[in-house]
Amino acid sequence: MRKDALHCDEGGDCAPYEDIKTALRWGSDFLACKGSENPRWEAEVLLAHHLGLSRARLYAQLNRTLPHTALASYRKLVERRACGEPLAYIMGHEEFYGLDFYVDERVFIPRPETELLVEKAFEIAREMEDDLIVADVGTGCGAIAVALAVHLPKAKVYAIDASPEALEVAAINCRRHGVEGQVHLLEGDLLTPLPEPVDIIAANLPYVAREEFAKLSKEILDHEPLSALDGGPDGLAHIRRLLAEAGEHLNLHGAILLEIGATQGPAVVRLAGWHFPKAKIELIKDYAGLDRVVIVRA
Repeated sequence: MRKDALHCDEGGDCAPYEDIKTALRWGSDFLACKGSENPRWEAEVLLAHHLGLSRARLYAQLNRTLPHTALASYRKLVERRACGEPLAYIMGHEEFYGLDFYVDERVFIPRPETELLVEKAFEIAREMEDDLIVADVGTGCGAIAVALAVHLPKAKVYAIDASPEALEVAAINCRRHGVEGQVHLLEGDLLTPLPEPVDIIAANLPYVAREEFAKLSKEILDHEPLSALDGGPDGLAHIRRLLAEAGEHLNLHGAILLEIGATQGPAVVRLAGWHFPKAKIELIKDYAGLDRVVIVRA
């Protein structure tokens, strides 16, 4: 190793370095020093992203010499991750339902668990007319709305959020996936902005109870918008309000799909039964066996 090759001392201070292999070793060591649970993988993901390579191509070029400007930029990315910033924000994107979405700190990062809600929405949509109307309530980065629009090209999709900043990100993702003419972005509270009744209401609303905030990771609390998490004292404040007003916005034989917390199934089923006493209500578990989606078939 040349005398200017990187090493990380116990305090985390690092000297310059020159090739991919050495850069990865430094990144992994530095992240490990800062408590990362997957330091090597994170170091690889960040460097591959920075260089515009897949991880496979990165490994095929381990001896490739890198310019010091690229190495300095990589170090900044690693330091941001070491401070707890989510990878998705650092890289500026996250995959959801096989699609790549732009994300930043204006929006909550889409989670794999929410893909179950999209799958169930597709199952219901296949039973309806092609020109159905869908509302994604609390759209955030637009992940649900865009996924539905891409896979249901004849559907009209309303994407609603109370945050104008979130809708700015959703607009980017609509353009990214070519559905800006199909997805209509609406700013407002829950279903209030809807201009017409819809066939499907899909909602991943904030459902974390206030007392559960202390259990959230520092990474989430320090970086993701808390407004996308705060479900009130019992976590059901927004879900309760949506169910109360959904009837007047839903077409005959329409459906409501709600993502919920793992312990909220029975309570949400009772709420849905109260507002829709004649509806078919189904509680769906995720692949971990936890309650995840409630479906109300009006």
